Amino acid sequence: MQLTDSHCHFDFAAFDDDRPGHWQRANALGVHRLVIPGVEEAQWPRLPALCAGLGGVHYALGLHPWWVARASADWQGRLVTALEQADHRCVALGEMGLDAAIPLPLAEQEAALLFQLRLARERALPVILHSHKSHDTLLKWLRRHPPKGGVVHGFSGSLQQAQAFWALGIHLGVGGTITYPRASKTCHTLAAMPADALVLETDAPDMPLCGFQGQPNHPARLPLVLAALAELRGEEPESLAAQLEANVERLFGWS
Repeated sequence: MQLTDSHCHFDFAAFDDDRPGHWQRANALGVHRLVIPGVEEAQWPRLPALCAGLGGVHYALGLHPWWVARASADWQGRLVTALEQADHRCVALGEMGLDAAIPLPLAEQEAALLFQLRLARERALPVILHSHKSHDTLLKWLRRHPPKGGVVHGFSGSLQQAQAFWALGIHLGVGGTITYPRASKTCHTLAAMPADALVLETDAPDMPLCGFQGQPNHPARLPLVLAALAELRGEEPESLAAQLEANVERLFGWS
């Protein structure tokens, strides 16, 4: 089986000690592609070179709501420039979105989100979305500014919200949350959704799987997420993996 990690912060310091070695470890377990989401300005110029040395590693460019407050006055122009200078490994815009748990006023987050949604539409790029306690508000803006597909990463909302995202062509990112017994609502939702709405992710080095708490997450653990998803859906891992690969290829334009 070959798997794609649709959301992995592989440029973070947790992997600095031996990034090629970490990637080889994931490759050995069938993880042949991953996408690094963009989160802040300082990261954007570094991503093309980082990915160029690692076959199968792609990236996105965007401003995460956690970094909006510290962005420069000209971050919008810098993002446009970064997109103009990006190579073929840039497959999406984001990680953008909303987070109701941070002190930054929602209006400022929405302004950053809307600029990026409009830019993604202009460039015909899918979007990578962050949403924490903000699904309904995010859905409102997506309906007004529908992108060319995308994924809401680390989804943990209701079935109704999942269906609303999928109606807009927004996939649901499935990660380590489903390995926890307490995540019954999320598991029920992902079991009920059509398989073509789902993509796998680790969010490494964040979002550790059950049994690995306190350790940095790793893209090599993506097969464990697949196994958990197959079990809760009552499907064979091999056939589910093939469907999930078709999904991510359609999402990021690899098919």
